[in-house]
Amino acid sequence: MAPLTRLPLAYRLFFLYLEPISALVGAFYTHFRQQRYLELLDSATAPAKLVPLSTSVAMSQLANMYFFFAINEALVLRSTGDLQVWRAVLLVLLIADFGHLYSMKELGPDIFYNVMDWNVGDLGNVPWVYAGATMRCCFLAGVGL
Repeated sequence: MAPLTRLPLAYRLFFLYLEPISALVGAFYTHFRQQRYLELLDSATAPAKLVPLSTSVAMSQLANMYFFFAINEALVLRSTGDLQVWRAVLLVLLIADFGHLYSMKELGPDIFYNVMDWNVGDLGNVPWVYAGATMRCCFLAGVGL
């Protein structure tokens, strides 16, 4: 059995509380506030009134993935101090971060760096993902461990 480690407070706060809560907020908006989520994502192409059924179903599926992300991170990482488990979970989430950022490419290159144009939705989709990826890279590189 791998030795259990008491992890630094910054990692515990971010990975066990802040990030899972933010993923739950994402799940809430993608399932219960679909119109608003789409407006924040790209107001120019958001549906004017009703979200099409196929889009609504896809958004509820995305909400389920955000929910999975939140409970997986919070519960699996809470269950152990084994660095090998933490590294495996955080590596998978880092790969997902890159996929999430890649999925934003259709909004144009400005979405990644034009901070003055970011709305609250962009803040959750770009810099917050940058922050999570940075925290994961630091953890995986052994910073502070």
